[in-house]
Amino acid sequence: MTLQATFDGARPAAGAAARIDWTPYVIGVGIGVLSWIVFLVVNTPLGITTALSQVSGAVAAPILGAEAVAKNSYWAKNLFSLDYGTLFLVGTLFGGLGSALLAGSFRIEQVPEVWAGRFGPSPMKRYAVAFLGGIVAMYGARLANGCTSGNGISGGLQLALSGWVFLAVMFATGTATAFAMFRTAR
Repeated sequence: MTLQATFDGARPAAGAAARIDWTPYVIGVGIGVLSWIVFLVVNTPLGITTALSQVSGAVAAPILGAEAVAKNSYWAKNLFSLDYGTLFLVGTLFGGLGSALLAGSFRIEQVPEVWAGRFGPSPMKRYAVAFLGGIVAMYGARLANGCTSGNGISGGLQLALSGWVFLAVMFATGTATAFAMFRTAR
């Protein structure tokens, strides 16, 4: 860990606490060790989207009715259970919150500065695009039968060709999307 004021290297204002930025190398080692532990303890790869789907089925049951959820072929195949995946899902939420609090970077932000500079300050526009992006990402993860952690991290750690192809395509499309959305005109 390194102590820095901000991600852009600016110094903190007088009296402001320095914040901790996590280095990607430490995080990478941590994810690798976590993956080994998960394989050792529960004999399954890292993954989160199946658990999210299971939780969504459990949330949908009181709204749509248990019979409707049971008739859905996907939810019928992925019944809710309080297992490793659910604990991993909850742990990811609290782990992210904990690291943001430790790093001193936690803040509630409706529209990030980068977004506002490119697409305007409208919170509704930001929420709509984020929601749509979440739908596309979740659909893609379920279509691929795994998410970034399942296909990329676990697949890559097992030296599966599909995991490495997934990671390469993910980085290439992420880079192209970021360039298209956030490049500045010169």
